[in-house]
Amino acid sequence: MVVGVPREIKNNENRVSLVPAGARALVEEGHTVLVERGAGLGSGIADERFTETGASLASVDDVYSKADLIVKVKEPQPSEYARFRPGQILFTYLHLAPLPELTQALMKSGVTAIAYETMSDAGGSLPLLTPMSEVAGRMSVMVGAFYLQKTLGGRGILLSGVPGVPPADVVIIGGGVVGTNAAKVALGMGARVVIVEASPKRMQYLDDIFGGQVVTLASNRTHIAEALKRTDLCVGAVLVAGARAPHLVTREMIKQMKPGSVIVDVAVDQGGCVETTRPTTHTDPVYEVDGVVHYCVANMPAAVPRTSTFALTNATLPHVLGLARHGFRDAVKASDMLRNGVNVYKGHVVYRAVADDQGLAFRDLHDLLS
Repeated sequence: MVVGVPREIKNNENRVSLVPAGARALVEEGHTVLVERGAGLGSGIADERFTETGASLASVDDVYSKADLIVKVKEPQPSEYARFRPGQILFTYLHLAPLPELTQALMKSGVTAIAYETMSDAGGSLPLLTPMSEVAGRMSVMVGAFYLQKTLGGRGILLSGVPGVPPADVVIIGGGVVGTNAAKVALGMGARVVIVEASPKRMQYLDDIFGGQVVTLASNRTHIAEALKRTDLCVGAVLVAGARAPHLVTREMIKQMKPGSVIVDVAVDQGGCVETTRPTTHTDPVYEVDGVVHYCVANMPAAVPRTSTFALTNATLPHVLGLARHGFRDAVKASDMLRNGVNVYKGHVVYRAVADDQGLAFRDLHDLLS
């Protein structure tokens, strides 16, 4: 199989979808690897590191026109839509629920689109989303602490406080991977932490692992509203796999927050769990609504690409090898996780949450493969 690795073109997207070790593994199995020139530079990986493994450097036109399998990091940008062709496999983060234009483009192209973020295992966890959720969760508190500075529009609060001055209050909406990692950093920085979570079992788990250092609240409108009135930093960490995130933080709640408090909505990739969320970029990361600073960058881990690239490819490479080794049909028949990742196939939406969110017809992948 010919595997293509294009350079990411989303704003300040510095990650790359394959590292030299992965390229070597593919080449050793007899596959051809085409890497767009400069694809790894943002992650500190020179072109020569790829050619040393037997991969070939290519233009963006050759990568897309010759590859059977395109491996990316982020969802295709509008200028990339026309590059796909029927039967080509696209393997990347897609986050289609809030992106109907991209869904339509993928359906029209005839590409087979597999999303990292919907590849779930037998236990319901999302192994390919987890490493970037860990990065984004940890970054969220660091970013929030930065924007709490008065010179950047924040309240002028040091997250840890100092002796004689209390620390900041951090509210985390959602106690999954993002929320847990956000709590680790917030506690490590000395903040007072509240996690709002819907699952009683998860709340018990969080109480156990944090040894009672965090306060857990059952997720409902009243608890969220009351917690936000007191908070200095709110981290949105809600995930419904493949679906648009629910707006748990409303505009009315934001109006009751302290002036200069900060919201970091990590759920922005799936539309955001805050009503006033809109995607921003690393170039222009924040805006203000009702005196509250909003940070809603849709590719947060791209700011730490060296860490993020290697963490991501550790998780994705086995599946890239499986697709290259067996081809799409046999690979998805052999792997439930890979099959769960397929969102678009032969012009049809085959992931129900995306179809439901966008009002599209859903087709079962098993039926189409049969």
